[in-house]
Amino acid sequence: MKPPLGQPILSCAEAQAFERRFFAGDETLEWAAMERAGGAVAAGALGDFLEIGGFPPSGRVLVLAGKGNNGGDALIAARRVLERFPDARADVVFVFGERGLRPLAQRAWRDLGQSARGRVAAIPAAALARGYDLCLDGIFGFQFRPPVPRLVAALLGRINALPVGLRAAVDLPSGLGGSGPAVFRADFTYATGSVKRPVVEEAGAPWVGRLRYLDLGFIAAAADRSKLRVLTPEVLASLRALRASASDKRTYGHLFLVGGSRGFPGAILMAALAALRSGVGLLTAAVPASLAAAFAARAPEAMWIGLPETPAGGLALAGRPLLESRLGRASALALGPGLGRDPESLALARELVASSKIPLVIDADALQPAIVDAGSAPRVLTPHQGEWERINPAGRRRRRTAAWRSAVVVHKGPLTAVSDGLARYFSPFGGPVLARGGSGDVLTGLTGGLLAQTPGDPLLAACRGTVWHGRAADALARAHGQTSVQVTQLLEYLPQALREG
Repeated sequence: MKPPLGQPILSCAEAQAFERRFFAGDETLEWAAMERAGGAVAAGALGDFLEIGGFPPSGRVLVLAGKGNNGGDALIAARRVLERFPDARADVVFVFGERGLRPLAQRAWRDLGQSARGRVAAIPAAALARGYDLCLDGIFGFQFRPPVPRLVAALLGRINALPVGLRAAVDLPSGLGGSGPAVFRADFTYATGSVKRPVVEEAGAPWVGRLRYLDLGFIAAAADRSKLRVLTPEVLASLRALRASASDKRTYGHLFLVGGSRGFPGAILMAALAALRSGVGLLTAAVPASLAAAFAARAPEAMWIGLPETPAGGLALAGRPLLESRLGRASALALGPGLGRDPESLALARELVASSKIPLVIDADALQPAIVDAGSAPRVLTPHQGEWERINPAGRRRRRTAAWRSAVVVHKGPLTAVSDGLARYFSPFGGPVLARGGSGDVLTGLTGGLLAQTPGDPLLAACRGTVWHGRAADALARAHGQTSVQVTQLLEYLPQALREG
């Protein structure tokens, strides 16, 4: 039996029970984990700061420290930031008073003061300044039980209103799970050790911001039966390894890509360019005949097939015999990008899915009930929220085929989730840089190329494609920001995203 992908996501109670067993009251082990957590939070925040130009050399840090380990993590993170930036300064608010600190948090505070002497000040909440660059929230940990105390709620309201460059929650935003607006509003939540269930629940999304998982090396000891999991870069490890010397292009699969129309010509080209970056050995792309020559000039590595067109410029049913004569050579089929809504093109897509003997990736306009229900081949569906509601309408029951019920679904969104019907796998990669037309086409081509290489494991292909795509988006945003970029620039960051484990 294959080991499960990713790491388990635990309820707060499960996390508390696991850590109690793992650390068994050993403060030496706890301190080592706290040092790793604080260092990882600092590294994560500074890395994510690159999306807005990087942390300023003389930046100001605000630490919100509670009594326990989360407060200690935040204090250590501040120490690491100030060690890296000698002109930076930090203000610390001890939310429950400095005397309330537990021993390890006291140690973290003492180390911060000694390391950054003269650049750190403990201040009362009433003395909060304006214009902090980084705010580290370490008030409550996963042992928090609502309600939020009234004075803390008032402080969180003031903090959320302050102008801050980047708001970072340690492990989970303070107050999450309570009622009302008394929750720290994070730009990023850095889950330390394990991901706790509240940060992946839809209700917490406005407060969690973007999730980052910081593996501290001990969660592997947890009981591994969770149906909720977080994906890690490890899912890409075998793609970074040396390829067998005795291999050729047929070793790495053959993807058949179908889509495009005169009305939406760019989508299928982006999918093809992404597939060529996936490591697939062969790519055949079938598009309307009027587009084939131009696309072949743009991507000569693919084998381009020009198909008969409808009067509106979509794919005509007359192309089916040509497609079926070539599909037998492929190990996976991807269809949908740029297909359009021409009834004849949709009918062609349905017939291809119904007769397919190879696994499929179905995206974009091909995500129609009649298409995703057709046939019996294994399939990966890649809907955004609107497409998901189209094929799985809320509040309405409809008959679904066994193939659709067992499909792997990549539900794209701020926190993309991959599901095979047995478990859900969350990808903590990517961000608003992907909120532009064409990013899904790149994902389709990438996932299709990966599926062609592992046609017996659609879940692995979907998880790999999602993580690789998201990590390329992170690298792009860190290099160029979130705004003035193009989706096709993702392609240039796929090698970096793969090689950086």
